Amino acid sequence: MRDRRFVAVHRGGPLERPDHALLARWAADCAARVLPLFACCSADPRPQRALEVARAWAEGTVATGVAMKASLAAHAAARQVADQVAIAVARAAGHAVATAHFADHSMGALLYALKALAASGGDPAAELEMQLARLPDHLREPVASGVRARLRHFGFGETGQTASPTRKSPPRPRKT
Repeated sequence: MRDRRFVAVHRGGPLERPDHALLARWAADCAARVLPLFACCSADPRPQRALEVARAWAEGTVATGVAMKASLAAHAAARQVADQVAIAVARAAGHAVATAHFADHSMGALLYALKALAASGGDPAAELEMQLARLPDHLREPVASGVRARLRHFGFGETGQTASPTRKSPPRPRKT
């Protein structure tokens, strides 16, 4: 279910277009911070292109449909690499550009960027705090609470520190 705070005005929600665009730029910036980690594993241009499209959408120069296609392409790039860091980076880019379609995807850009940082030995807790601090006051609380509500799903504690990921269901027995 979508977080109502991130539903755009034209869809009956409270999020005005300038704030929606700001979240798209912020999400693209979150993903861009880890993009070099993808380049170490793949020359695929789709994650980089997704960030360019996200920024163009925020400026009003491309349609949402173009952004949606760029998101699908970035996620396809994630499926074509084996490295966990590169997968997370491509997914961060995919969520950043998907913010054009639904603004709550902006949180996914940060969460996957944190996952990439953790997997590469970086400091996801510091990155979380730095990225949240970049948001204007009126968006910081909704984004921060939304991100913190999703951290455990990504294998983090409430502050962004890495935690042992928990399984939602027991492993399936193997057929012999």
